[in-house]
Amino acid sequence: MLYHLGALLKNYFGPARLLQSYAVLIVFALYISFFLTEKLLPKFFRFLPQDRGREFTLSKEQAKGKPTGAGVVFISFFVLLCLTFIPLNLFQCGALALTWLMMLTGYLDDRSLNGWGEYRKALLDFIVCCSAAFLLAHYMADGDGRLSFWLPFTSVPVQVPCWLYIVIATVMLWVSVNTTNCTDGVDGLSSSLVILALFTLAISFYIVFGHVNTAAYLLVPHLDSGASWGLMTFCLAGVLLGYLWHNAFPSSVLMGDAGSRALGFYLGFCVMVSGNPFMFLVTSTIIFINGGMGLLKVALKRFFHISIFSNIRFPLHDHYRKNHGWSPTQVLIKFLISQLLITMGLLGIFFKVR
Repeated sequence: MLYHLGALLKNYFGPARLLQSYAVLIVFALYISFFLTEKLLPKFFRFLPQDRGREFTLSKEQAKGKPTGAGVVFISFFVLLCLTFIPLNLFQCGALALTWLMMLTGYLDDRSLNGWGEYRKALLDFIVCCSAAFLLAHYMADGDGRLSFWLPFTSVPVQVPCWLYIVIATVMLWVSVNTTNCTDGVDGLSSSLVILALFTLAISFYIVFGHVNTAAYLLVPHLDSGASWGLMTFCLAGVLLGYLWHNAFPSSVLMGDAGSRALGFYLGFCVMVSGNPFMFLVTSTIIFINGGMGLLKVALKRFFHISIFSNIRFPLHDHYRKNHGWSPTQVLIKFLISQLLITMGLLGIFFKVR
């Protein structure tokens, strides 16, 4: 909206042309989304469901009774702000709609009295993630209908058949949704790690994938809409910063499944838009280890009767709190430092070792 408004007003008011500058819009979107969420989120606390306490977590008693499901507020803010700041194409509108739908499935679980069963949530995950995979396959194909990935250690794009691309995308999105959801167990942890991931992706979209010369120099595909994807991602980072203001230890509100599932879905979607599924390791290695290893442990035990990591408690943040005596703040800071080091190292490898 603002972008198109700048186009209409620039002939009458010169400075209005700044509304067509993505750099200016990024600054506006980041700050406005933060202050809007920070100021307005507390006004919705009384309308949110109360946390029931998660089973098998160390902090379930501390969380019990707090307003939860705040994702329904800040994800809705995110969608509305994107409509305000960004000249969206159909692909991005589809991504926003599916992100909001994933949020809705989480929110309905948050507000249910007994919580939804695992298989019900898994079915909904599959429907949304598979729909997103088909959307990605349609819009990420080149002019000849071919799909490919750029990968580290090679400068040659790797072509993949459509069916395989859809399988990879569905699995990527499902893993991202569920590992991010599992990481949401310590005040500020999930949101801080996701904010780091969002800034990494946003800067990559704006400076690397969205810039013809930089993309050509690094031998990665150029995205015509890279700047707008970066703007969208900065916008989500802004609302998440506003939420984190109230979620910092000791928290006064929780994002619930409404927030963690939508955030994981958007992260996975952006990783696929980047053209390299291994970018998930750049953005979310700690999220994957923290939550994903627990999912693998449970799946192997339940379906194959194979026991692994018997002496390690998952999510991993609970292991360090119970077995090593880390405080919530220590978990947050040390996990964040670890992810920052991994991100910087892998970015250098992925973009330069080609």
